[in-house]
Amino acid sequence: MILVYTHTITPRIRYIFKHILTRTLLISVDFTTKIEEFVAHNGPKLSYTKTPLGAEFFIKSNDLLFEQGLNDVEIMMNKWEEVPCFFATNAKSSIPFDIFAASFYLITRYEEYLPHVKDVHGRYTAEQSLAFKKGFLEKPVVDIWAYKFLKSLKEKFPDYVYKTRAYNFISTVDIDNAFAYKHKSLVRSVGGFVNDLFHFKLLNVWTRFAVTFNIKSDPFNTFPKLLRFKKDYNVKTIFFFLIGDYSTFDTNVSASKEKYRLLIKEMVDYAKVGLHPSYFSMQDAAKLKKEKERLESITNTPVKSSRQHYLRFSLPETYQNLIDLEIEEDYSMGYASNVGFRASTCTPFYFYDLDFEIQTPLKIFPFAVMDTTLNDYMKLTPKQSLGRIRDLKNEVKAVNGTFITLFHNESLSDYIRWKGWKRLYESMLKIATS
Repeated sequence: MILVYTHTITPRIRYIFKHILTRTLLISVDFTTKIEEFVAHNGPKLSYTKTPLGAEFFIKSNDLLFEQGLNDVEIMMNKWEEVPCFFATNAKSSIPFDIFAASFYLITRYEEYLPHVKDVHGRYTAEQSLAFKKGFLEKPVVDIWAYKFLKSLKEKFPDYVYKTRAYNFISTVDIDNAFAYKHKSLVRSVGGFVNDLFHFKLLNVWTRFAVTFNIKSDPFNTFPKLLRFKKDYNVKTIFFFLIGDYSTFDTNVSASKEKYRLLIKEMVDYAKVGLHPSYFSMQDAAKLKKEKERLESITNTPVKSSRQHYLRFSLPETYQNLIDLEIEEDYSMGYASNVGFRASTCTPFYFYDLDFEIQTPLKIFPFAVMDTTLNDYMKLTPKQSLGRIRDLKNEVKAVNGTFITLFHNESLSDYIRWKGWKRLYESMLKIATS
């Protein structure tokens, strides 16, 4: 146990110290505002305040963790050896910046509460983030800082026994379109056939015809392959099913179709299943509730995990809605346009609500890479994509973090825009589990 002295114990201090020390470094922590208690403590201890009390491990505190609400935060970048950092301290401080305030700023997504321009889908963009602007989006700097901090702690308290966490990998699969052609309504099937014919998409016309009349299997039905890979590589896999009503952006098979319901039930037998809330559910609590209940009626189990369709979420409203519905885990924390670490960490963390200044029960699982980011946004080849995946995995492995990937059943189909991509998923699994 490490004892922390600070002049005021705030919810922000409790939250971020527990995240860095306990959840990341596996060191239990206690707090005190009494100097005599701090001085009398024999084990590892650090002071987090404006001036050191003596020769203890001292970090000069930034004001951020003693404030409430949102303020204009001035950020000046520095370097801790080769690692970018901010909120610089002074010579008396044991490390050159306030690791706790800087980590709090990044993990709570403080900057996403501030005024910003949204993209065409109403999302906060990577380009506006500090991590993108300062070139550390592809590094989990909060975890890197934590391990450098641990090194300093070990030098100061060499007799303390330190535990080490293990690297972890989670494969997540979004089901935006379970089937390309099968089990769609007659209107959609005929409309799609006419549209393909009008645009001279003859391959699509033939495939649609062959699938409809059971000459070929549906190209997006890659579920047997996904389950085989899950078993072969012993990978924790989560499937997020989109079951919202049909819209311009929600084009999955209707949740009333028996074949789709059977598919979901089958997946529940082999893997974890979560909700993929539809495009317009971002700020619509009633729609979100309806979809959660719909999935629960199919699986006959409570839905505890979620990932927003199109990664559309707005802080803090979307997360507040999830909490109200007793969703326990969210996997939306990442960017559509860029790979990397949106919250600058590869450690799952609890959502801290800056509106109410509380740590919530909603656990955020940040992902590092998505197949559509590599293909549609970054325009990479499968070979180039594998290189980026390897780099990100190595960053996570270096800090024994949790590497989370986001793929779609479609990207294993080798069909239309996924031509040549069908082997990337298995190659990714080999890298992630090696």
